[in-house]
Order: sequence, then structure tokens, then C-alpha cells
Amino acid sequence: MKELPKIELSDSPIEYPCDFPIKIFGQQQAGFAQAVLEVVKRHDPEFLAATMEMRASRNARYISLTCTVHATSRVQLDALYQDLCDHPLIVMVL
Repeated sequence: MKELPKIELSDSPIEYPCDFPIKIFGQQQAGFAQAVLEVVKRHDPEFLAATMEMRASRNARYISLTCTVHATSRVQLDALYQDLCDHPLIVMVL
């Protein structure tokens, strides 16, 4: 389990609520986008799959998904990042 560094809630430069883009990378494989969608919807139930942006790498080995979530707090974003980082199909989250 990869753990995020501990940051004080007051250290956030983000003003909540806001729309916040998250970029998720993984290998091109069946079920990747659906797995990402399930994790994102756990933290932002109103997230619409149709808004997910998908881009393949030059050789189509990897895929990146950009999900713009409605962030209501730093706690919500931290939990979302942690769940995404812990998922076995996800290589990196920005």
C-alpha cells in the first residue's frame, strides 16, 4: 500500500468546493476504464462517465484517463487518490 504524505488540512491551496482534474495512468487492458470509474464514483457519486477523457500512449501500450471530480474537501481528494493508488490496475495518479 503506497501511503500519501501527511499534510495539514489548512495547507491546501485549493478552495473547496471545486472541479478538480485527476489524471490516472495504466496499461491498455479490458476493464481499466470501468475500474477507474468505480473508484471515482465511490468518492464523487455524481461523476459522469461521459466526461472521462481517454488518451492512449504513442504505441498504445498505456492509457491515461482524466477525470474531473467535484471536490468538496481535502479529505475527499486524499481518500480518492489513496484508493486510486492502491488499485492493482493503476500505475500512476497525478
